[in-house]
Amino acid sequence: MDEHEFRSRSDAALERLEKRLIELADEHGFDVEGGAEKLEVLFEEPEEARFVISPNSPVRQIWISALSTSFKLGWSDAAGAFALEKTNETLDRVMSRLLSEQLGSSVEV
Repeated sequence: MDEHEFRSRSDAALERLEKRLIELADEHGFDVEGGAEKLEVLFEEPEEARFVISPNSPVRQIWISALSTSFKLGWSDAAGAFALEKTNETLDRVMSRLLSEQLGSSVEV
């Protein structure tokens, strides 16, 4: 995948994710800041935390820093989405899992 194709796919993925996170924010009590270059999900409850989601162009991945861990998602042709290589979880599934773990209740992205 070249730089242009990565940018197009990562921008689209982060825009979709941002829209969905904004929909979930009020219901679950967190804030969403940023845009295509970097999204931040900010929590005050149950404890202060920050998730950072950003594209990493040189390696053609979307990186998530959350819960003291770094998740690196590459493009999966099979899934048609950015996914974790180890588990094949898509960006939405990874975010659902992380949000659910942080909030202590089920969240579907």
